[in-house]
Amino acid sequence: MAISIPFRQLFIDGEWREPVRKNRIPVINPATEEIVGDIPAATAEDIDIAVKAARRALKRDGGKEWASASGAHRAKYLRAIAAKVTEKKDKFAKLEAIDCGKPLDEAAWDMDDVAGCFEYNADLAEALDAKQNAPVNLPMDTFKCHIIREPIGVVGLITPWNYPLLMATWKVASALAAGCAAVLKPSELASVTCLELGEVCREVGLPPGILNIVTGLGPEAGAPLAAHPDVDKIAFTGSSATGSKIMTAAAQNVKPVTLELGGKSPIVVFDDVDIDKAVEWALFGCFWTNGQICSATSRLILHESIAKEFLDKLVKWAKNIKISDPLEEGCRLGPVVSAGQYEKVLKFVETAKREGATVLFGGKRPQHLTKGFYMEPAIITDVTTSMQIWRDEVFGPVLCVKTFSTEQEAIELANDTHYGLGSAVISNDLERCDRVAKAFEAGIVWVNCSQPCFSQAPWGGKKRSGFGRELGEWGLDNYLSVKQVTHYISNEPWGWYTPPSKL
Repeated sequence: MAISIPFRQLFIDGEWREPVRKNRIPVINPATEEIVGDIPAATAEDIDIAVKAARRALKRDGGKEWASASGAHRAKYLRAIAAKVTEKKDKFAKLEAIDCGKPLDEAAWDMDDVAGCFEYNADLAEALDAKQNAPVNLPMDTFKCHIIREPIGVVGLITPWNYPLLMATWKVASALAAGCAAVLKPSELASVTCLELGEVCREVGLPPGILNIVTGLGPEAGAPLAAHPDVDKIAFTGSSATGSKIMTAAAQNVKPVTLELGGKSPIVVFDDVDIDKAVEWALFGCFWTNGQICSATSRLILHESIAKEFLDKLVKWAKNIKISDPLEEGCRLGPVVSAGQYEKVLKFVETAKREGATVLFGGKRPQHLTKGFYMEPAIITDVTTSMQIWRDEVFGPVLCVKTFSTEQEAIELANDTHYGLGSAVISNDLERCDRVAKAFEAGIVWVNCSQPCFSQAPWGGKKRSGFGRELGEWGLDNYLSVKQVTHYISNEPWGWYTPPSKL
């Protein structure tokens, strides 16, 4: 299983380029707390170089090389990238597990999704050709109109550490399919596989400058990218606080943004369920990805009549989760990503106890793991709606529980949040599921499950979870600008003004 972190520079204009200031950031394996490599630390100077490379790439050969090429032409590159990711799947999965602490089986699944997302966007790129010059019906037969879909231009893509390559791919694949040139800034906490994507692009011959990958700290690299006057759009996934700063920076140049931000998603379980099935979905919905997922259904809203039996089984199932080094076979919960995140999650648990909640299980370091940022998944009961654990996003394996008696009460509890990303309802009454799904104030609803995600379906939230949609056709639309072209086709003069007298 031994694998080393490749030494990479910034990927700009199709080449590996040392940062202007020559700084680097250590890569810390969260399972061992050891430094296992380093990544380049870009600053504003590097961002400017990358943005200029992207702009040149869009204009090269009058845009014929990429921006105004056919979607079918771009699709060939997207499929080649997908094939390379599949070829390197095992290596990439191990790198990601070492970099961010994700269990190896999860990381391997993510790599399949990365390849699938590039393939799907290749299909969308090809379909885009048939949509070009689509006619618009007009009420006057002296005019005809059609629509051209064009790439929005140079896009800045800022992505998180919980799904390092997959979250980057959601943006990169759509942007490239649309014909944009991109500057990707991954999280400094997990950039290794994103840098490897640069090597994949080099191997498949992606035109230089179409995708540039600049790693670095948020204030030193992400902020200059968001504020750069020659970037036409910013797409960001991360915290609501950072999303607000990005909106402010983008507003100075009146550029559009897509934001996928935090969440505090509910999972409502009614009393007519198969309890063991529902327990597993409740665990998966919150503890998948080590609990570090923006859509985690971390607020369990449980019918009071089954609460005791449900919680007893929930604890038994939680105790059975294998917590280990992510590379160990059968691992289902690895470490959180960093020391800072570890302290933050532990503090949430301590605050919950201090506010009067009960830690039914977990919330502390497993006895068998003395090194690494590990904690047992926490199940917290006796929660009130004013508690921090109910209101704030933890971004760790912490599930809080409240009971309800009526459907309306369950809906009110579910919507009692500033966020609106994911939501789930579990019940054998499908009419009730439909009512509850419509009542949820969220961009995503899961019925009798939690967390499935497909490249074909839109992803995004409302309220403080952001706006805009990624994935599906909606993801491609993020990176397209729609141009109206209207022709006057009559041979008659327009006739609005009186013509001057003929001499």
